[in-house]
Amino acid sequence: MPREDEVRELVRRVVDEVTGAAAAPPGAAAVGAGPGAVAVGADHGGYALKEKLAAFLRERAYRVEDCGTWSAEAVDYPDFAHAVARRVASGACGAGIVVDGAGIGSAMAANKVPGIRASLCYDVSSAVNAREHNHANVLTLGAALVGEGLALRIVETWLATPWGGERHARRVGKITAIEEEYLKGR
Repeated sequence: MPREDEVRELVRRVVDEVTGAAAAPPGAAAVGAGPGAVAVGADHGGYALKEKLAAFLRERAYRVEDCGTWSAEAVDYPDFAHAVARRVASGACGAGIVVDGAGIGSAMAANKVPGIRASLCYDVSSAVNAREHNHANVLTLGAALVGEGLALRIVETWLATPWGGERHARRVGKITAIEEEYLKGR
């Protein structure tokens, strides 16, 4: 079991790597706030909503990296969740959004990529919590479960919500420590 000072140092390193700076104080701008790069992806069930979300983001001066799919033809959601997660984990994009039918499978797939904290959000409150408490860097949505209007509000809220840091940092550090435990020896 890591000592508290080791966890604290790990949290500081993770936050520095993700944000490029020290932990942001509450109320500071969100990692994905303002003009920046957002990776988007979807399977066939989320394609139409992904296209609307991408246009919405571009209107707000985000640079959108479209990781596919590019039609409503049947495809496998893990491929697109993985592509989005890789763009975020590499630092090429500050945030990622993946849309499939329910959002669950894409969250599971994205969370297999080291450094990713993907969260399925189904309302504005879960979007705030995912960012503020869990420092989520990938959002997943279920196109069959949320309408376009709600999806747009969730995305807008998720990107605008700052990381809460402080008391939440210890817990996110523990999530990272679990990930690192299983990555050892690879």
